[in-house]
Amino acid sequence: MSTRWYPIYQKGSPQLRVFLPNFWMKLVRPTHKIPSNVVQFACSMEMTKFDVKNYMEKIYNVKCVDVRTRIHMPKTRREVTAGYVIKDDDVKYAYVIMPKGVEFKFPDLFEESKEKEDEDHEKALKQAKEGFDQFLSKNKDRENMPGWFTV
Repeated sequence: MSTRWYPIYQKGSPQLRVFLPNFWMKLVRPTHKIPSNVVQFACSMEMTKFDVKNYMEKIYNVKCVDVRTRIHMPKTRREVTAGYVIKDDDVKYAYVIMPKGVEFKFPDLFEESKEKEDEDHEKALKQAKEGFDQFLSKNKDRENMPGWFTV
């Protein structure tokens, strides 16, 4: 739904019109554990439950059983230098409940970096094991000497 008004007719060649929604939704990773068929979104404050449901069904073709919303009011804090009170903007969260058989898994955006990180970890572990084996092989013939006293 858009609140922008466009002229119905203008003289000249046909005008190209693009109708953009005034609403936005952002997928949010939940801070606490929620069921697998529930998805959490941060959305614009003007959206109602019905707007969220229509947005999901019409644009993304996602069947919604129920939508619940809440408004998160952040903490207020005092500015240290000037002494005035600051409050961040309120955020509206929408919890979209999908049918029982549907399971939502949060997308893994950085899967490649995780694989590389695992490879680096294995490589470092292998190097540490080799270094320890070299240390043991140096001192295997010197039974009564302390470990810190090496050649």
